Amino acid sequence: MFLLKQRSSLPGFHLALGYTVFYLSLIVLIPLSTLFIKSSSLDWKTFIDIVSAPRTLAAIRLSFSTAFVAASVNVFFGFMIAWVLARYRFPGKKIIDALIDFPFALPTAVAGIALTALYSPHGWVGRYLYSWGIESAYSPLGITLALIFIGLPFVVRTIEPVIQELDPELEEAAASLGAGRWQTFGRVLFPVLLPPLLTGFNLAFARGIAEYGSIIFIAGNMPGKTEIAPLLIITKLEQFDYTGATAIAVVMLTISFILLAITNFLQWWASKRIGIN
Repeated sequence: MFLLKQRSSLPGFHLALGYTVFYLSLIVLIPLSTLFIKSSSLDWKTFIDIVSAPRTLAAIRLSFSTAFVAASVNVFFGFMIAWVLARYRFPGKKIIDALIDFPFALPTAVAGIALTALYSPHGWVGRYLYSWGIESAYSPLGITLALIFIGLPFVVRTIEPVIQELDPELEEAAASLGAGRWQTFGRVLFPVLLPPLLTGFNLAFARGIAEYGSIIFIAGNMPGKTEIAPLLIITKLEQFDYTGATAIAVVMLTISFILLAITNFLQWWASKRIGIN
């Protein structure tokens, strides 16, 4: 008996692989490589002076710290929102589900203006926060609020499908064996949800590091205080300091790659631990 090889209507492996490598090189690899090529024109001392300047260090520190806090907050509240949307039925559910994706469609500059109007000293919410001594705009807190707004959909849309696929019989079996709600969540559900939680954190954190449009209005953009790294890069480009801008961009890219690699490793470790291929 001869086994006939099934033909696919899609292009073959070699053609598809070649197109994939070509497209990724054109869109991702070549643009990123130009950063290193441009910054290589600097001598080592000049490069160190640029990236170790107090203004640069403050901007990088602010970008990563606010992105980390915002991603952490989104993991907690994003999980609760995803759980409610996946497990319960209630009036207005479709409206809330659509609003989760609103930051995807809303231009970031519009989001920044709206958040500034809301949390400024004379805004609907900001006037009360400022009366309590909380600076909700033109401060690191304002930057964090903007990053929470634009990063929430990444967490919810990553976790929600996993929750929907969880078999309720697992919880029923745990309850029948005498496990309480917290024991069921900690020993049965959380190990399965940990990889998507890390993935959602990873996506929200990466988006927060690179965010620009929704921050520039609410940040205040004070050098050394509320100036983020992307804004500093734009400022240097406007001053025609291309090598200085690429030097900061290389540092941001390197740190981001290291942190994302660590997060991906933790995600792989969590998946392997619970036996997910």
